[in-house]
Amino acid sequence: MKIRFGYVSHAISLWDASPAKTLTFTRYQQLSPEERTEKLLQVTKQNLDHTLRMLYYNIAHQLELYRLSSSIVPLATHPEVNWDFVTPFRLAWQELGELVKQKNLRVSFHPNQFTLFTSPQTKITDNAVIDMTYHYRMFEAMGLEREALINIHIGGAYGDKQQTLPRFHQNLTKLPAAIKHVMTLENDDKTYNAEETLAACEKESIPFVFDYHHHMANLCETRLEEMLPRIFETWKHARHIPKIHISSPKNEKEFRSHADFVDPEFILPFLKMLREIGADVDFMIEAKAKDQAALKLIEDLSKLRGFKRISGGAIEVK
Repeated sequence: MKIRFGYVSHAISLWDASPAKTLTFTRYQQLSPEERTEKLLQVTKQNLDHTLRMLYYNIAHQLELYRLSSSIVPLATHPEVNWDFVTPFRLAWQELGELVKQKNLRVSFHPNQFTLFTSPQTKITDNAVIDMTYHYRMFEAMGLEREALINIHIGGAYGDKQQTLPRFHQNLTKLPAAIKHVMTLENDDKTYNAEETLAACEKESIPFVFDYHHHMANLCETRLEEMLPRIFETWKHARHIPKIHISSPKNEKEFRSHADFVDPEFILPFLKMLREIGADVDFMIEAKAKDQAALKLIEDLSKLRGFKRISGGAIEVK
């Protein structure tokens, strides 16, 4: 069994490398038309350059998983801006995609919590489609639309899960088929637990990105050992092996909050379950220390019996 590791968006080990530099709409409005265009181009170029730096950093450390920032393009989905962020940077987007393919990296997006399909308000669903389309357009620009994935949560319960879940399935029909094809769902720490999310994934034939920390904060009736084979089964027709989100609590009082690093003791029971299944998995580390947390967890696990580090970013479990 092999586990590959990755992290979210920003390698904090690099100096001034955020791929999510921003331009607020308030600031945008204060600029002249010429200045607006110039600022949009400037910030986007910087974010693309920093994303490229991140990919090279990952390659150097043999970290094969990476979650791209959703904020590469400022004001990309704002209705009063709605600008062409592909054409001016066509070569830069292509360079990113070619590097991902050449080095066989696994990249993804994770839109924010407002991208959901459970709302009774049509506008929110329409905005979710717009946001998913924005992420898909970035993948298209990189030439990765057939292999990279966009992960979201089911969304809010609005006081009644029994009514909300059918609405989720209905609202999801508004999402273009090509975009739904690269979509995954994740269980959350307060509302939709692993069992409910798994059922939605099975109904929609969508891969399930299981989050262990969220599961421990929002337990369901069915035991995880019983669900894991079904969770893995949702990836049967995907291009990738199952991906799992890994983090650990900040402390007992703030259990849902992510700690800076991952406590190996917290995930060891889960690792034992995975070992029994024996299938390869990918771990996306969601700790505050990002790349440093991923590398430290690899090092910590490699010191344990039965865990052997086989590259800078992967471990073999026997």
